[in-house]
Amino acid sequence: MIQTVSVVGLGKLGLPMAAAMAARGLTVIGVDADARKVEAVNELRAPIFEPGLAELLQASAGRLRATQDIADAVRASEITFIVVATPSEPSGEFSLRYALPVCEAIGQALRAKPKFHLVVLTSTVLPGTTGGSIRVALEKASGKQVGRGLGLCYGPEFIALGSVIRDFLNPDFLLIGESDPSSGAMLESLYHQVCENRPSLARMNFVNAEIAKLAVNTYITTKISFANMLARICEQLPESNVDVVTKAIGLDSRIGGKYLKGAISYGGPCFPRDNLALTFLAHKLGAPADIAEATHDFNCSQVAWLADLVQQNAAPEETIGILGLTYKPDTDVVEQAAGILLAEELAGRGVPVAVFDPAGARSSCVPLGDQVRFTATAKECIAVSSVVVLATPWPEFAKIPAIVWARHNTPRTVVDCWRVLPHLQTANGVRYISLGTGGTAAFGSKEVKAVSSGTK
Repeated sequence: MIQTVSVVGLGKLGLPMAAAMAARGLTVIGVDADARKVEAVNELRAPIFEPGLAELLQASAGRLRATQDIADAVRASEITFIVVATPSEPSGEFSLRYALPVCEAIGQALRAKPKFHLVVLTSTVLPGTTGGSIRVALEKASGKQVGRGLGLCYGPEFIALGSVIRDFLNPDFLLIGESDPSSGAMLESLYHQVCENRPSLARMNFVNAEIAKLAVNTYITTKISFANMLARICEQLPESNVDVVTKAIGLDSRIGGKYLKGAISYGGPCFPRDNLALTFLAHKLGAPADIAEATHDFNCSQVAWLADLVQQNAAPEETIGILGLTYKPDTDVVEQAAGILLAEELAGRGVPVAVFDPAGARSSCVPLGDQVRFTATAKECIAVSSVVVLATPWPEFAKIPAIVWARHNTPRTVVDCWRVLPHLQTANGVRYISLGTGGTAAFGSKEVKAVSSGTK
């Protein structure tokens, strides 16, 4: 049974992983170059935003410590997880500028360690990386050969920010790329210790695992985009509703209902970049990537489409309000989020924009700069706007009463991208546009106004 593990990289995935493993009884040593993060973890304070993390750190007391010393962590542990950033290059490939120096430091620490040690690369990489430059860096620095005194696995996580802890402890399945059967078995044994459920497990060579990681996310983005395409179709047909359609087709076991929610463009730190990475790989190999490219292009087009729809419903110089800047609820990540991209698009067109997000602090919204007005509350954002777009379905937005949305001189237009505000359909002082339902796309014509308006 594994007793001690180390985790290099205490970011939005690495720290919840470390805390979760410690809460499950393992001794965990976290490593990060950021002294402030290390200090916070040692004081059992959460230096990042993730639901449940603060409580998990408290539950980990006595079993989790943090350091800036990789060598110390490696020497004191049996398995080391590498969970550092692999930033996307403009081409779509992943950079190893953080991962390779970490591998070299781990290797140097292992040079004087006689016992077998397993290194697990969790960071997303292109196929050929784990068995290529990662392996070379570890072997060169350690003086050991992978598969003998040193084990190497590729073990990506399929998690979503906002539910990292739940997803890590209760995965749908586990994916292991292994240098040798013993290394794979060691990682599998650890997962059995940590997971609360009994997930399916797939063990394979490095390349197949690396392809599978990219393929999962690219397939999901395709599914999301298909649902969004259905939403745009339903908006052209009176009496249609994309939720009814997707609920029906999701009953087919060949399709399933997960990620089949017609709304607006997907975003976040994984989906867009993994799609582009698979496209880059295909082009590099001379293979077709038409589906991945079509998915990406369609997803990008949704921002301009939504901006056009919003402008059709606002007079010149009127302020557009955007509720939700994070790419999903329960996270503070705004990377490639629909709300951020919409704000940028509208501001670039010279449209006054006001924004609010419960967690998307102004410091996180660097791309917006001074182009938009940051409001202190959702109510303020609504009050200063003639058209309000609900871009991220934070639960608190759905609880805002109809009277707050209403404007009685000229009804306020509300664009509900996620159909979470049904109480506004018949509200006085509100013109309610529910994306994915009949008539929305042509809103602005008299016929569609009659269908979509909730004004009495």
